[in-house]
Amino acid sequence: MIYLMMGGPATGKGTRSKFLSEAIDIPHISTGELLREKSKEESYLQTELAKGKLIDDRIITNILEERIIKPDCKKGFILDGYPRTLNQCYLLDELLKRLNRSITKVIELTAPEDLVYKRILERRKCEKCGRMYGVDFPPKQKDICDDCGSILEARTDDTRETLKKRIETYKENSKEILDYYKNKGLLKVVDSSAHPEEIVNDVKD
Repeated sequence: MIYLMMGGPATGKGTRSKFLSEAIDIPHISTGELLREKSKEESYLQTELAKGKLIDDRIITNILEERIIKPDCKKGFILDGYPRTLNQCYLLDELLKRLNRSITKVIELTAPEDLVYKRILERRKCEKCGRMYGVDFPPKQKDICDDCGSILEARTDDTRETLKKRIETYKENSKEILDYYKNKGLLKVVDSSAHPEEIVNDVKD
């Protein structure tokens, strides 16, 4: 089982992928998280991410390959945040063919733009345990992690300016990607305005 979770910034790909991952017991792989981890080793990646730019297709595909060949992905995985260009679609096809695997379904999440901004500008992460909080899952105490009591922080790339660039980039690149998967009979569009648990039930159905 290989699922691609598509959608613009803050349409809930990460949260809903996590819920779906737990429901069907396969790993959730966020290319955004993979890149942020890799950027700790590569200053070039850190600079590009801070500018809100997309990373070279070959670089991100190679980073992705390192992850999906691990044993926990043998049964399948949910891919969140990739592909973001048509060229990445081709590279992913090549990669999966080489690994003798194929995509099960492509899920596009949609949400109103005002909700997208609200989700991004209000989300917080616990740097100690990694738990995320936001509109759908606020902490019990403002800016304090429910699990470990650490202070919650906004991601450095969660700014209105960066978000605007990311939305524009997604709109520019998404149509041909979505058409590509629609023509393959793989695309399913889901409204992500509802609570994540409802979305997961829709996707499972």
